[in-house]
Amino acid sequence: MMSDLTVDEFTTPNPESVEKNTKLPKIWDLMQEKGIRHVLVLDGTTAIGVLSQRDLTTFSQSNDFEDIEAQDVMSRDIFTVSSETKLYEVALKMSEEKIGSAIVLDPNNNDIGIFTATDALNALVEVLRGDV
Repeated sequence: MMSDLTVDEFTTPNPESVEKNTKLPKIWDLMQEKGIRHVLVLDGTTAIGVLSQRDLTTFSQSNDFEDIEAQDVMSRDIFTVSSETKLYEVALKMSEEKIGSAIVLDPNNNDIGIFTATDALNALVEVLRGDV
């Protein structure tokens, strides 16, 4: 049944990440190279924020773009969900609150992936095509 689908079935595993002191131009290059729009910002091994392509675009015209670090402009309000959370619940919250990504955690609260708006659209396509 489609309402039983969980977010982990559509999660992008092992998302790209950067250290909190990584400069924005380096992150921009990483996003362009990998074709991604979100990166996790880490303090050691702990995710402390998310940086989106939109964030980078916002600050790209700044005179000090070269010197700005990820921790200075990242979103600190990380939306996290369990890998067992129903897909429709995550997609609904992301839509209602205009959230671009969710960090997906395993039952032991370890990061296992990222679920983005693009992943939600891919899930919709699979459901509508009857692939799931």
